[in-house]
Amino acid sequence: MQASKEWQWIRCDKRNRLLVDLGEELQLCTPFRIRNLTEDSATNPNFSLSEAEFYQSVYTYLNHFGVWSEARCCQIALNATAAKFHLQPMQAKSWFFKPYVGNQHVTEAVVQLNSKRDCGEFLIIEHDGQASLCLSLNDNFVLDEGIMLEQFQAIKVLNDRLAPLVINQLSHKTA
Repeated sequence: MQASKEWQWIRCDKRNRLLVDLGEELQLCTPFRIRNLTEDSATNPNFSLSEAEFYQSVYTYLNHFGVWSEARCCQIALNATAAKFHLQPMQAKSWFFKPYVGNQHVTEAVVQLNSKRDCGEFLIIEHDGQASLCLSLNDNFVLDEGIMLEQFQAIKVLNDRLAPLVINQLSHKTA
């Protein structure tokens, strides 16, 4: 789905979360609560050029794997765009995840993270020398007893926690 200049961010709904209005009576609810958004995210509700470019880049990247439907790629890309441009900065919460001890380098933006209780797929949204902001692609991901990430929630982790994901495993798991 191509980004449109008519797309808009809406800062509230009944669940107090960020929505994106896609026109023609279609809205997508993100998992991001209003209290976790940047102050400037309310000043201009329209999709910016940089947001549209980032969305399109993520959508195209995900679509080339042939694992997710176009609708799912659109949903992932919209949530990634919301996280990148509208979430307040967060501290790394790496204590939930096991360090990666393998010798294969991470070369893709879709990675695996392993907690003490779960293993799942994540999309790297932002990456720097120390840590990465990641979006959960799992229905629910158990971080620890009683603590769970909803699908598309973001978490920041140290880069030594990022494990490469074998795309063949992903296609068997999601097909």
